[in-house]
Amino acid sequence: MKHLHSGKVRDLYETDDGLLLVVASDRISAFDHVLEPGIPDKGAILTQLSLWWFERLADVVPHHIAGPGPDARSMLCRPLRMVPVECVARGYLAGSGLADYRRDGMVSGVRLPEGLDDGSRLPEPIFTPSTKAPVGSHDEPIPFERVVAEVGEETAEELRRITLAVYTRGAEIARERGIILADTKIELGRDSDGVLTLGDEVLTPDSSRFWPADEWRPGRPQPSFDKQFVRDWLTSPESGWDKSSGTPPPRLPDKVVEQTRQRYLEAYERITGTSFSG
Repeated sequence: MKHLHSGKVRDLYETDDGLLLVVASDRISAFDHVLEPGIPDKGAILTQLSLWWFERLADVVPHHIAGPGPDARSMLCRPLRMVPVECVARGYLAGSGLADYRRDGMVSGVRLPEGLDDGSRLPEPIFTPSTKAPVGSHDEPIPFERVVAEVGEETAEELRRITLAVYTRGAEIARERGIILADTKIELGRDSDGVLTLGDEVLTPDSSRFWPADEWRPGRPQPSFDKQFVRDWLTSPESGWDKSSGTPPPRLPDKVVEQTRQRYLEAYERITGTSFSG
């Protein structure tokens, strides 16, 4: 196979018959840095969870999956012409959305009610797109009008509709399993017929914020089943790292690696209702 690209987490290859083999590594990134060491089994957990979700979203939006790959961390996909926009849906206020709201009361140009706090549920899910930055750079939130300027009004409306539909379906299924889907990012592209199609990964702990519903308490950072645990350690006094210093992050301690693995594993098993076999 021909190697095409390596991102922060995934490696991309082209097969002899023109399909793409997407391989999820155990690498983990935070604050635009790839961290050391990786998280054992993370690649397989992300891939298997994505495949589970793609099946359950097939009536919402077409997906790029052509079949499983040769191992648990890989999948065969049809090539897409990716849309140059990060499609994000938020049902709760957290992360960069919270920071933007505290600055000017808006997220990606969407005006939100006053009085919201860390972890607050939004009146309704919102589409908060961002730029698609190259590796090593940071995605920046953009208003819907900027999306229209980038891809045209009809495509922009479809991106918003599909993103919110994926979030809504995902949130409903997660809620049945005692998990809040706070927000998620999806990738969309056009297939050979020009149809907007769901690509990359979907509704994983790398692309979404998952919170245990029984522990949700607005007004504080929420316990999570995603890599927020790693972000929290990196910004804690224990790590000794200043993310504005320009220096690489420190190596993750063994306890952080294992606890992060357990969070990814629990997300997979609670959502799918099955044990992870690797």
